[in-house]
Amino acid sequence: MRMSPTSAQRIEALRRQITRANEAYNERDELLIPDADYDALVRELQALEQAHPELGSIDSPTATVGGRPSSRFTEVVHAVPMLSLGNAFSDEEVADFVRRIDDRLGRRTLAFSAEPKLDGLAISLRYEDGRFVQGATRGDGSKGEDVTANLRQIGDIPHRLHGRAWPDVLEVRGEVYMARADFEAYNERARLHGGKVLANPRNGAAGSLRQLDPKISAQRRLSFFAYGTGLVEGGELPDTHSQLLQQLRAWGFPVSDLCKVVTDTEGLLGYYRDVGERRDGLAFDIDGVVYKLDDREGQQAMGFVARAPRWAIAHKFPAQEQSTTVEAIEIQIGRTGAATPVARLAPVAVAGVIVSNATLHNADQIERLDVRVGDSVIVRRAGDVIPEVVSVILERRPQGTAAWQMPTQCPVCGSEIVREEGAAAWRCSGELSCPAQRKEAIAHFASRRAMDIDGLGNKYIETLVDAGIVRGVADLYRLTHDTLLQLKLVLDAEDPSALAASYQPHLPAEGSTAVLNAVLKLDANDPGWRAQALAQPIAFHWNTRKIATRWAGNLIAAIDASRNAALERLLFALGIEHVGESTAKALANWFGELELIRHLPWPLFKRVPDIGGEVARSLGHFFEQAGNQQAIDDLLQVGQVRIVDAHPPSAKLREGLDLAQLLVEAEIPGITRLRAEKLVAALSSAGAILDAEHGQFVNAGLPDDTARSLAHWLDSDSHGAMLLQAEQKMQDILRRAPAQAEQVAGPLDGQTAVLTGTLTALTRDAARERLEALGAKVASSVSKKTSFVVAGTEAGSKLDKAQSLGVPVWDEDQLLAFLASHE
Repeated sequence: MRMSPTSAQRIEALRRQITRANEAYNERDELLIPDADYDALVRELQALEQAHPELGSIDSPTATVGGRPSSRFTEVVHAVPMLSLGNAFSDEEVADFVRRIDDRLGRRTLAFSAEPKLDGLAISLRYEDGRFVQGATRGDGSKGEDVTANLRQIGDIPHRLHGRAWPDVLEVRGEVYMARADFEAYNERARLHGGKVLANPRNGAAGSLRQLDPKISAQRRLSFFAYGTGLVEGGELPDTHSQLLQQLRAWGFPVSDLCKVVTDTEGLLGYYRDVGERRDGLAFDIDGVVYKLDDREGQQAMGFVARAPRWAIAHKFPAQEQSTTVEAIEIQIGRTGAATPVARLAPVAVAGVIVSNATLHNADQIERLDVRVGDSVIVRRAGDVIPEVVSVILERRPQGTAAWQMPTQCPVCGSEIVREEGAAAWRCSGELSCPAQRKEAIAHFASRRAMDIDGLGNKYIETLVDAGIVRGVADLYRLTHDTLLQLKLVLDAEDPSALAASYQPHLPAEGSTAVLNAVLKLDANDPGWRAQALAQPIAFHWNTRKIATRWAGNLIAAIDASRNAALERLLFALGIEHVGESTAKALANWFGELELIRHLPWPLFKRVPDIGGEVARSLGHFFEQAGNQQAIDDLLQVGQVRIVDAHPPSAKLREGLDLAQLLVEAEIPGITRLRAEKLVAALSSAGAILDAEHGQFVNAGLPDDTARSLAHWLDSDSHGAMLLQAEQKMQDILRRAPAQAEQVAGPLDGQTAVLTGTLTALTRDAARERLEALGAKVASSVSKKTSFVVAGTEAGSKLDKAQSLGVPVWDEDQLLAFLASHE
């Protein structure tokens, strides 16, 4: 068969492209092309080389493994080569794999060890006399990199073998990987602090092992699973691979619980489907499963091809990473106004799902990746994680692309988009006046932990807002029974014709024709036709035999029940950024009244323990917006919402509250408590400070540069007016707060508790309330300051962290016994 020049050139081009991708992936931990594209290139090259064996080469990437070891590390020669695996992408290829073994061995039944194929970094661990002495990467299969110091930082890898009867020399082969939770946590920290974001867990594991400083490796939590052995001297191993895995587990190595022995093709394919269904819920990434002939004698009989064993194969899942093109970059506005960039993509199948949108997280991430409209990008989707753009394929960038810039105006309401000082997030300044934020704000307001309006789903809210019936949270309290029944008919109808048919039994004879004609004129292709239908005022005469009405009555009852609200619930329901349930509760306990809270300048919020400058400024900014104040006014109108637990400000607010402390809380540059006291001794009121000049500040004892800084601060950003208002509110608090009375300390005063897992005898909310009643602060995360953790069933990372920090852990029985003895 003659070789065409075009085919020869294609073979060389494929070899160059695959080799370049291998070098980047194995030597620099860079992903030039996604796995699916890489696999397609390799399969094309294999097919061409099989068709033209005269052009075979020992240097071809189809005959080699991995990449060259890095010169930064000492080279390790593998006593037994670390080979790769052949791939199967279809049921037919798996059947062919089984048939080839059957033809060679002639056995009636074939048993296989089926295992998950982890997406990490293959390593070899050498043990001598039971002690870990060296660890190396796979490298090119013959030689790898000595990364012993970094591997010693991984808690899963035993420094000394457990049990007994291990060989004199034992090489254990396995995979180092980064769990999904650890990967996401690392990237979240990197985004917050402007660090380098890891492209995927595999790169995270590989990059961590290739750090020259083991301390850096220790900061990135890595894990390990064993799956085989290399060199063995002075000892015997079991006869089957599955028994070998059990032996490795007994010697102290983690082995995946997903490993299973199955028989023949049907067993392999059943395992593949079972693991595939569980894939999204696993704690780690896998890109397929591996089938290994379980009989080690049979493995020897099957032997090897150039770079892979004939007795094992990897059955790949649909790729979690694919390449596609960015068609546009837009921003979405969330409930708190956060402007999140989203890439609109040419649709592509990723992990079995068609993806057309992917998050870009924030403007800083776009700048780091340098994503541009028109770019070819790698998109990743793992489990339930929102698809994200992880890298740009710069080689494919078209000419004339321009760097993306954050828009200056909100695409929904036109308000200015601003960036918080020192933060990565940009936000729409429209807040509750922005329709995008309005829907999310209303959904949050009605949620169970906020105003608890049961039955008001997101579809209801979206349609009510689009129809103009609900323009703010106060409008929920104006909803009528008729509106809700009409809403249900509108949402249930597939098109305007169906809606007209559902209306008809509930319309009086007179005027019904005009109503139905108006409905039929709606355009079913217009996404907003349902909102248009709901906006039409119609006088219904409900035929209760043709429509269920109890649900609407229940929803009206839930709305009415929420009218009598605890202050902490309403504060949380307002959706103020950084104000969760705990902060809302603290605000309600310390200040007591919404009218006081909503008019406080932000420095006074810092009087509440655990409220720092960021949260205080967020509260001040929220209440400075006229639209937010109007929304609160609307809620407090007669017949809407009533605060049922208002009380005077806490006596604790009086402690240390004076003008000097107010100056410190205002975070004026250079103003310490001592300097503030000197300033107030000379200028006894905010008005006097505001009227003073630079020289008077110096005479009061301030250094010259601090005096200039204070003068500048007072003259900028309305700080002077804010200080005057803060002083007035401070005096108001001092007048209204009761004198400090002797209080009986609770048994948990000053202690911080954390709840995790599932409690059976009482809900988490009930446990929180009872602990708080005894004086405890209930936090959401574990730290060194945590006094104790209450762990129910299925406790997760919080329990792990408590144990690692030595924090006392209570089970539910201990909690109930403590509550019973102290309440």
